[in-house]
Amino acid sequence: QVQLVESGGGLVQAGGSLRLSCAASGRILSAYALGWFRQAPGKEREFVAAITWSGGITYYADSVKGRFTISRDNAKNTVYLQMNSLKPEDTALYYCAARTYWSGNYYPHEYNYWGQGTQVTVSS
Repeated sequence: QVQLVESGGGLVQAGGSLRLSCAASGRILSAYALGWFRQAPGKEREFVAAITWSGGITYYADSVKGRFTISRDNAKNTVYLQMNSLKPEDTALYYCAARTYWSGNYYPHEYNYWGQGTQVTVSS
């Protein structure tokens, strides 16, 4: 079992920044990768970024490349999502997810553990 708790969401003006954190506990050493997804009202959950737990290889959605940075602190069992140059279309509930088996990175069904989410609202 892996437990994930997100924090750091909030309300920010367009152009601003936020840093999300995802604290992992449990069998986190068994994780292959951790990812961030987001879901806006009426829309499907979509991939934002992912990082492999051991090698630190990163993956990004095209919509956030150059603005968002995913990183991890293995000593703290925490993954971060630094979000800069935020846009109103980034408004969503952001979820942290972990997968403990070999799979891809880009689809929700590829992850087997999820946090409860943290709300990010970007005002124009």
